[in-house]
Amino acid sequence: MKTEHQEQVQLVRWFRASHPSVLIFAIPNGGYRSRVTASRLKAEGVTRGIPDLFIPAWSLWIEMKRSQGGSLSPDQKAMLEYLQSYCKHTVMVARGADDAIDQIGTFVERLEKW
Repeated sequence: MKTEHQEQVQLVRWFRASHPSVLIFAIPNGGYRSRVTASRLKAEGVTRGIPDLFIPAWSLWIEMKRSQGGSLSPDQKAMLEYLQSYCKHTVMVARGADDAIDQIGTFVERLEKW
C-alpha cells in the first residue's frame, strides 16, 4: 500500500504533466518537527488543518489521504469547512492519487462548462 506521500507525489507529477500552465503547490504542514522548529513555524503563520495542496488559479484545495485508511483530524475538518463556507473555495478530500485525478477531472469538466 502506498503512503500518503507517495500518493501525493504521483498526483503532483500527473497534474504538472497534464496541466503544465496551472500552478499546483504543497503546503508542508505535516511531519515531525522539533519543539523549537514547531514554535518558529507557528510564529511564522503555519496553521493546523491546512490542506496538502492548492491550485490558486482554480481556488481548489486538495487534502490527500492514503487510498485505504487515513481520516480527517478535527483541525482539518474545521479548516475545510472554513475554506468552503467563508472563502467560497472548492475543497476535495482525495483517497489516493487515482481518486484525486478523477475528482480533478470532474472539476475541470465543470469549469469548462462555465
